[in-house]
Amino acid sequence: MDIKKNEAVVKKVIDDLIQTATNFDIKKLDHIYHDNLSVIMIDTDDNLNIADKETFKRIFKSKKEAGDPPMNTWAKYHKIDVNNNKAHVLISRKNNLSGIDQILLLSIDLIFEDNRWQVIREVIFLRPDLTK
Repeated sequence: MDIKKNEAVVKKVIDDLIQTATNFDIKKLDHIYHDNLSVIMIDTDDNLNIADKETFKRIFKSKKEAGDPPMNTWAKYHKIDVNNNKAHVLISRKNNLSGIDQILLLSIDLIFEDNRWQVIREVIFLRPDLTK
């Protein structure tokens, strides 16, 4: 197994996810997100929100319907691990997912199913963007 090649493939999936989500492409999101997707978000006040695939897609759909401009695509990869049909990505992003410019630290789990990598879980830690 070529670990570096597999890591590059998983990185491309996450790069595609970033482009897809930031441009509110719901059809492509549906393809990248696993049917059993779980998104766990913890904000700066320790509030915990949990969403399934349909709920999380609705966030992007509402932004699209509101005519919001594309979101920030900035990303910093910290670590990518691939082990057989499972992968994990640790990445930082700058975004305005919750209405406030923030840094998102994401822990993303993927599974290789139906001949493609799919995101099955995202754990998102929000923190203030102090770079402004």
